[in-house]
Amino acid sequence: MPKSKNTFSSWRGRLVQRAVHAGWAWVQRHGSTVHRRPCRAERPAGCAHPVRRSGSAPDGSHCIVGEQVTLTAGLMPDLDLGPEPILRIGDGVVLGRGSHVIADTTVTIGSDCYFGPYVYVTSTNHSYDDPHEPIGKQWPRMEPVEIGPGCWIGTGAVILPGARIGRNVVVAAGAVVRGVVPDHAVVAGAPARVVRRWTAEDGWQPPLRTPAPVPIPEGATAEQLNALAGLDEETAAKLAELGEGAAGRLAGLD
Repeated sequence: MPKSKNTFSSWRGRLVQRAVHAGWAWVQRHGSTVHRRPCRAERPAGCAHPVRRSGSAPDGSHCIVGEQVTLTAGLMPDLDLGPEPILRIGDGVVLGRGSHVIADTTVTIGSDCYFGPYVYVTSTNHSYDDPHEPIGKQWPRMEPVEIGPGCWIGTGAVILPGARIGRNVVVAAGAVVRGVVPDHAVVAGAPARVVRRWTAEDGWQPPLRTPAPVPIPEGATAEQLNALAGLDEETAAKLAELGEGAAGRLAGLD
């Protein structure tokens, strides 16, 4: 009885499979970077493909943009947005995978902001004033958005039109932010509210539950850090009793 012939087990099938995979990889690398209108700045350093951009969206230097990120400036293609940028991104910004920044009016992201995956920032919201007209056909409302420098925006957070987020703010995962958020605050929930804040007079209130991380000493080598990591809990506890520098002297950090 003759054996059935499996097309994809033949060399022709394998060749076709390789060609399809290679073609798809090329599309992912090149075809998914979209510029509906030339940007007035170079692509930020460290970008991962694919990233989609349209409109006038100047980027800061030393930025990292994850895969499947959308940066959009303007309500629709080919609008005259004027001489000033609609979307401003500062230096050292990290935009996590799958995040979207929709700037139909001004959106500003300060330097050294870190976005987790799937963050959504928009300056536009649907309106529903007319109860007889489909919501999608009603003219949207737009308000500028500003995110101050040094912020951490957690996974899945949503930043709504009109949000004014201060400096060094933590936005918890899944939070929905609107309105004004003061400097040095932690916000959580939907709608987001301040759950912790730092002031010069009182420090963190409520107090932090965990000790502040200890920075790695300048000039520490990998071998020295491995020596510290290899200490058992009992030895580490005894060194802690001797003082802060004991473990460092043991590993040669001091």
